[in-house]
Amino acid sequence: MTVKQLRAFLAVARTLSFTQACDHMHLSQPALSLAIKGLEESLGGRLLIRSTRSVRLTPEGESLVPLAKRLIAEWDNTEDLLRQRFTLQLGRLSVATMPSFASNLLPPALRVFRQRHPRVNVTVHDVINEQVIEMVRARQVELGLVFEPEATGSLSFAPLFRDRFVAVVPPESRLAQRPRLGWPTLLTREFIALQRPSMVRRLLEQALESQGVALPAAFECHQLATVGRMVASGLGVSAVPSLCISQMQELGAVCVPLEDPIIEHNVGVLTWNSHELSVAALALQKVLAETIHTPELAQRR
Repeated sequence: MTVKQLRAFLAVARTLSFTQACDHMHLSQPALSLAIKGLEESLGGRLLIRSTRSVRLTPEGESLVPLAKRLIAEWDNTEDLLRQRFTLQLGRLSVATMPSFASNLLPPALRVFRQRHPRVNVTVHDVINEQVIEMVRARQVELGLVFEPEATGSLSFAPLFRDRFVAVVPPESRLAQRPRLGWPTLLTREFIALQRPSMVRRLLEQALESQGVALPAAFECHQLATVGRMVASGLGVSAVPSLCISQMQELGAVCVPLEDPIIEHNVGVLTWNSHELSVAALALQKVLAETIHTPELAQRR
């Protein structure tokens, strides 16, 4: 039983005329008759009684009419829904992202995406870097925005930009006047760190340990916003990815290029398989590639 056969049957049932049904369906009489015959053979009995002067429905044909109408309506609704999704007139998309990206670089990109595709709904899961990776791997989301994993396995990573850590210092500190800072100088002040298992904390510790330097922590907290407020209040200094520059500045802290060593890492889009993404996910990935760039301060030399 096919949709074409059901449409042909309903056209005949509605008009009780093969001639009128042919005109409605834009089919020849042999093609229409073949469709009805195929439907009857698939169902196992006659649906129409046709004579030289009239067409009548059998009892089985009568019972099929409301069922066929419902099936065709559901098919048309599904077809329309999928067409809207493929043309981005409608849709739903889930994205997982580390909080530092969610609160800084993602909103402007989502604004552009919303302007282009106002009827596509986006759910954002702001979770730690490791959870982003697991959500993509479990196919709970289509896109993950993360620091590049050490090993992707079956996942695909497409870099957006190379992030560089910057120093975060109080506005009244003499360090805020420096054109750049080295880690030896920064670590002479009390350091405010994110708590483990933060990826930011891990990247800092790994880079400094490779230089034989331990990361001291006078204060520890979970949120980057708390780090910014504590630094702005003069409690100490910190270091954050350059994607957090605007957030730190809004909180009242000052960001300064950081070196000796320079700590940098790729930030990008993680997917299960780029060939299996929905049209909406591909559209957002395109917007991210167009709008996300290395924050300006991190490019200073």
